[in-house]
Amino acid sequence: METLRLVLLLIHVLGFAALLGGLLVQVREPHKVVNPPMRDGAGTAFLAGLLLVGVLEAGDTDVDHAKIGVKFGIGLVILVLVMVNMRKPRIPQGLYLGLLVLTVANIAVAIFWSPVHT
Repeated sequence: METLRLVLLLIHVLGFAALLGGLLVQVREPHKVVNPPMRDGAGTAFLAGLLLVGVLEAGDTDVDHAKIGVKFGIGLVILVLVMVNMRKPRIPQGLYLGLLVLTVANIAVAIFWSPVHT
C-alpha cells in the first residue's frame, strides 16, 4: 500500500509540474493559450490526487479532510477553467494569471499545510 501511495504521489507531483510548466512557458508570450501540458497536467494531478486520497483513506493513518477539501476545490476550479478554455485560440491575461495563482496556491497548500499523514 505504501508503494502505491508513493507512486500516486509522484504522478500527482508530475501532473502539477506539467501544469506549472505549461503556464510558465508562456510568460513572455503576448497571447496565452491552454496548451497540452496544462490540459494533461491538470487532469493528471486531479485524478492522481483523488486516487491518493482513496489510498490514504484505506490506510490506518488520519487524513486532514480540510486540507484535502481545499486542494480538491482549487484543483477542480483549475481543471474546469483549463477544460472550458482548451479550444479557444487565446485566453485573457486575467485568466492566465488566475490559473497561475491557483496552481501556485494549490502547491503552497500541499507544502505549508500540515501533512496529510504522519
